[in-house]
Amino acid sequence: MKQNPFKIASLGIQHVLAMYAGAVIVPLIVGGALGLTGEQLTYLVSIDIFMCGIATLLQVWRNKFFGIGLPVVLGCTFTAVGPMIAIGGQYGISAIYGSILVSGIFVVVISKYFGKLVRFFPPVVTGSVVTIIGITLIPVAMNNMAGGQGSPDFGSLTNIGLAFGTLLFIIVLFRFFKGFIRAIAILLGLAGGTVVAYFMGMVSFTAVEEASWLHMPAPFYFGLPTFEVSAILTMILVAMVSLVESTGVYFALGDICEEKLEEKDLASGYRAEGLAIILGAFFNAFPYTTYSQNVGLLQLSGVKTKNVIYTAGAFLVLLGLMPKIGALTTIIPTPVLGGAMVAMFGMVVAYGIKMLSKVDFSSQENLLIIACSVGMGLGVTAVPELFSQMPTSIRILTDNGIVAGSLTAIGLNLVFNVFKGNKVDKKASFAEQKAS
Repeated sequence: MKQNPFKIASLGIQHVLAMYAGAVIVPLIVGGALGLTGEQLTYLVSIDIFMCGIATLLQVWRNKFFGIGLPVVLGCTFTAVGPMIAIGGQYGISAIYGSILVSGIFVVVISKYFGKLVRFFPPVVTGSVVTIIGITLIPVAMNNMAGGQGSPDFGSLTNIGLAFGTLLFIIVLFRFFKGFIRAIAILLGLAGGTVVAYFMGMVSFTAVEEASWLHMPAPFYFGLPTFEVSAILTMILVAMVSLVESTGVYFALGDICEEKLEEKDLASGYRAEGLAIILGAFFNAFPYTTYSQNVGLLQLSGVKTKNVIYTAGAFLVLLGLMPKIGALTTIIPTPVLGGAMVAMFGMVVAYGIKMLSKVDFSSQENLLIIACSVGMGLGVTAVPELFSQMPTSIRILTDNGIVAGSLTAIGLNLVFNVFKGNKVDKKASFAEQKAS
């Protein structure tokens, strides 16, 4: 049956809009936290959008080696935001890309076997990890609401009013609209807040004026990657949590498209994500994962053809090659960004809690796993000097709250749920991922 090109194009653009806010917010937050210049931030946003398109095309194109072959859109994972800021602050931006590169290689290597490793990452582990990551991001949002750390007008009524106005606008959109408007509420909130800020004299278009219309991606734009053990461990944990989330999305898409997924299909999907992560490191972008919001859009539109996703991927690649469009996102004032961050980072925490809702809370063991892992993650984040007297080899695992909390969750899950002689654990946890 012949498909209408206009309809395919419009549906592709709709997919781009649904994921655009989530995609551009990651480079804006990370770049802002690391103190990048306007030019560097423009590059970071542009290359991220470009790589979202490449990553999506890699995943949709099913072949012998990689690609799940389902209508899925990939974007940079929110799970990596907190870890990247922490790594960049401690070791510099080059260590971020070194850790991303190694984690991508790790994903490609284990892709064939990850289906069997899922039992080590049940909801009690992944939910705890995502909750910890979300909690560690909240201070970033609060600082931005006040105008950004070091800002001369930090905490001014203007900044606070603009931040809460943006947040209120997003809440109103969620309350009174459904479907597509709700799907792009964050994007509309950022646009609305920026328009108000413009009339308050808080928006500068210098970055847009200075940006070129066209550029080509530059490998290792921020310099050659460096490698730090704790940073690599952190990013590998992030990658594995993302794979667990992706597994649930794969099964959901399989049900929607009425396709039965086998282990080799999952392995191809994981391998495509690993390749996307490696390319992200090479071009100084980010780790990539499947975007569940686009699955929701797929259900709303009822159109399941891969041509729509190929079109969305092509649009993302074209947008990524046009720095002027990327520069438009960098003019968003910090308080506006902070207001939207509260909703987004709060949603990371909420999503972690949602993942934990699949846990059997009648089990005291599960309660202890959550209590100790979240407590350890939050505690180390709040008091980073806690383990300052420990040997360096130990501090690799304890200096980062996300690593400390994640390893606590994994270790306690092994003790209480995996190595307790329960032979159905493997099947049960795989079924949990399918159900999620």
